[in-house]
Amino acid sequence: MQYSAALRYLDERSNYERTGRVDSPSIENIERLMDAIANPQHAYRSIHITGTNGKGSTAQITTKLLMAHGLRVGTYSSPHLDRINDRICINGEPISDEDFGLQVGAISDLEIISGVRPSFFEIMTAAMFRWFADEAVDVAVVEVGMLGRWDATNVINSDVAVITNIALDHTEYAGPTVKHIAAEKAGIIKPSSIVVLGETDEILREIFLERPAHAQISRGDDFSCEDNRLAVGGRLITVRTPRTIYEDVLVPLHGEHQGDNASLAICAVEAFFDSIIDPDILTDAMQSVVMPGRFEVLGHQPLVILDGAHNPAGAKVCAEVFFEDFNMSGRKILVTGALRSRDPDELLTAFRATEFDVVITCTPPSPRGLPANEMAEVARRVGCDEVIVAQTVQSACETALKLAQPQDAVLVAGSLYIVSAARPFLLRRATKHL
Repeated sequence: MQYSAALRYLDERSNYERTGRVDSPSIENIERLMDAIANPQHAYRSIHITGTNGKGSTAQITTKLLMAHGLRVGTYSSPHLDRINDRICINGEPISDEDFGLQVGAISDLEIISGVRPSFFEIMTAAMFRWFADEAVDVAVVEVGMLGRWDATNVINSDVAVITNIALDHTEYAGPTVKHIAAEKAGIIKPSSIVVLGETDEILREIFLERPAHAQISRGDDFSCEDNRLAVGGRLITVRTPRTIYEDVLVPLHGEHQGDNASLAICAVEAFFDSIIDPDILTDAMQSVVMPGRFEVLGHQPLVILDGAHNPAGAKVCAEVFFEDFNMSGRKILVTGALRSRDPDELLTAFRATEFDVVITCTPPSPRGLPANEMAEVARRVGCDEVIVAQTVQSACETALKLAQPQDAVLVAGSLYIVSAARPFLLRRATKHL
């Protein structure tokens, strides 16, 4: 199958990312697909990562640590910021257009054989598992798409199961409480897994720790980020693990939460190898970590920051980093929007929108995007002083940059769709101003 045909085939399949619907949650379809191609997901070891926020950063740091040990590492993440190929990588390199077409084509051929009409995410997941087996990866680092128990990725028997944290999200499918969310995410834990648990709430921890598992390592009891302080270009952390203490590790990402994510990744890789990580390998791996769209600085004078925070818990962390880690003397401008599945009032409150001098709303480029004027109405209602409505993400960014003086700061956040649309425009602008 050609790349363009693969994209059309995917677009024809109903999926949560386009419609906001998941019909009859089950992993039966993906299990039948995997059986039809001899279960390639069992051809290599795996680390499975779930949680409300921090999955992407934890997965990328884990990948770099494994690569630094000389392993061939497959990484699966979602959604993408640039091209769909970016979801499926080996040693950080996205799958080629040719291989993407071949793998998606192979899954499409299975529809008649298996009798399964797979969803968008099931097709992507099956193609990923098959490609990783064809390319003989040593280990796959697999991000859960949504929740855990019935996520299409949950056909692996992971060596290590990582849970970053728990907050209210996707309550239309698991809820109404965080305990329900936790129970769904705990579904990735297999009896053969070593569990690395980042959640610290005692009530929620019990939900994970009562699951049968090979071993359980929890934040606070078994590992912790002992020191986590602001440094030039990121965070300087000291991590205590069950085996040792790693001192003064530079994490080149912004925000205290990234130190916590790094400690999770370090602990997960220790558990994977059942040994400590050589300090030199740890240093080299951390130096190579990058996270596009995760508090990514794309300009100075004015300061321009992109962040993929798209739920209240993530927005709260984003605001803390923006207001507390950066010394800004000028005006603050927020470019934001949300999907219809989000509560815009909760999201704007978490972003501390009333502390921005200007809020510019735009509609995310998705069928599920909340219209910019509706977001603007909410912004005015919560008390934002100056609110501007833009028709597109690019026009919102253009307006923000025209308003901003060199001493000002612009934050673009609220939806991964907005970040995905804004990033190419802001990168082009940054390149022109070098």
